[in-house]
Amino acid sequence: MAQLAAAGDFYPTKVTLVIASILAAWGLYALSGAGVILKLPLLKTCLVLITGVYLIRGIAGLIVPFVTSNPVVHQNSLMFWVVSSLICCVIGMFYFLGTKAMALNL
Repeated sequence: MAQLAAAGDFYPTKVTLVIASILAAWGLYALSGAGVILKLPLLKTCLVLITGVYLIRGIAGLIVPFVTSNPVVHQNSLMFWVVSSLICCVIGMFYFLGTKAMALNL
């Protein structure tokens, strides 16, 4: 991606905008679940799905690099996989705890 961006390709910019938009929407759902902003549609369902995505990514990222020799996985360092996976696990746990608290209050 860095090489494409350095070459002036627009693809990395598009991918980054899509990812940033998804994460921003997920943040809005977290704020909605916390009662900071208005209730968004399908709130509980979306929060459960978002929680699942974060936790699956986090747990998979702590396992997959150790059990595969796939070059796509090993393009990134082991440090990348461990740190990014731990971050995903922490965020996923926050979503889990928040979603659980929200569900108990409803």
